[in-house]
Amino acid sequence: MKHFVLGALAAALLASSAPQAVLAQQTPATFVQAGRVLLDPAGGKVETAKTLVVQNGKVVRVLDGYVAEPGGKVVDLKDSFVLPGFIDSHVHITGQQGPTARLDEVTQSSAEQAMVGARYAKKTLLAGFTTVADLGADNEAIFALRKAIAQGDVAGPRIIASGSAISVHGGHGDVNGYREDVMHVLRPGSVCSGPDDCRRAVREQVWKGADIIKITATGGVLSNTAAGLGQQFSNPELEAIVDTAHRMGRKVTAHAHGGDGIKSFLAAGGDSIEHGTWLDADGIALMKKNGAYLVPTLMAGDFVVGIAKGPNNFFTPAQTAKALQAGPLMLDMTRRAHKAGVKIAFGTDTGVSAHGDNAGEFALLVQAGLTPMEAIQAATVNAATHFGLQDEIGALTPGKTADIIAVKGDPLADVSALKSVSFVMKGGQIHKE
Repeated sequence: MKHFVLGALAAALLASSAPQAVLAQQTPATFVQAGRVLLDPAGGKVETAKTLVVQNGKVVRVLDGYVAEPGGKVVDLKDSFVLPGFIDSHVHITGQQGPTARLDEVTQSSAEQAMVGARYAKKTLLAGFTTVADLGADNEAIFALRKAIAQGDVAGPRIIASGSAISVHGGHGDVNGYREDVMHVLRPGSVCSGPDDCRRAVREQVWKGADIIKITATGGVLSNTAAGLGQQFSNPELEAIVDTAHRMGRKVTAHAHGGDGIKSFLAAGGDSIEHGTWLDADGIALMKKNGAYLVPTLMAGDFVVGIAKGPNNFFTPAQTAKALQAGPLMLDMTRRAHKAGVKIAFGTDTGVSAHGDNAGEFALLVQAGLTPMEAIQAATVNAATHFGLQDEIGALTPGKTADIIAVKGDPLADVSALKSVSFVMKGGQIHKE
């Protein structure tokens, strides 16, 4: 059985939730008094009148009633619905789509992108997302931001980072649409051709600090090239990528729209699918056989269609055509996958849509047939298990990291209540109260 490690994230969890051992006995407890609370989303049971005792960044006890002890801090959430902090399995936190996005790509330094990412990270955290997976960014920018958040220098969600995506020359993830000399300068080292070169690219991403390997198994909507949305890597290349990543202790997730790329990636042993637009019955069967997760990113599909059809369309012609082709199919795909029993992890592809609006995905998941509780499970226990972090995050049972959020409404009656988070604690530290 393969054992996958997210080394940098483990360090981030440690940094955010565990002070030095010599100070452990001196750290006062925080008593979070919850009117209604979802302690373990896996069980789906909402409990009432509970007190969560938080110390050294962890939930250490859960008590009946509203309890406080001398010297402790009391957080009064008696009028609120309390949940574990949300996990967004797919973001791009160092940038955001808009009329200047293509210009930003050639004018912003890595340092500037990290600073932009710090702004978006805070917005994301205050929206109730205490963990995110960034699946495609400048290596230097995202790894620096990940470290700054882990050390407490920047307020933001803990970051699982892939860095640059493993991409095929000329395809989605490569640089397209600029002068050739500009493209050569901007092209990341993670672009590859041929099995041996792709092994090299994976190894270099791990060397540079990737927690997870993200590949572009098919064409993509926002690459400025009319290269379609089908499979772009060859099968031997996919096999080389997955085998190399697994040998180096990393899971592999694939940006994949076309059904051919989805099935070829899964047949190669890939771990999860991002988007999955043309996922068919055979692809669904492979996902269930492999135990692979689907991250539907419905907000991205909804957003690109709105831009492509809108009066202020800032997409290029190639982007517009692909947006109108793929976007409308994603809701039905998710509905079929869910009905068939495919495991779903919450992910938005935020950075395509606006940072801080991540919770808009919940309503779209419900439109696709998930119950509000299933949508919450996708953003907590499912996403935690997807990343192998189920022992650390995704629930509020004793021993778990104290990532606690609250809303005033009842999200099980109206899932849109999750768009208005009123309290955020990450790793025992309050960020919004």
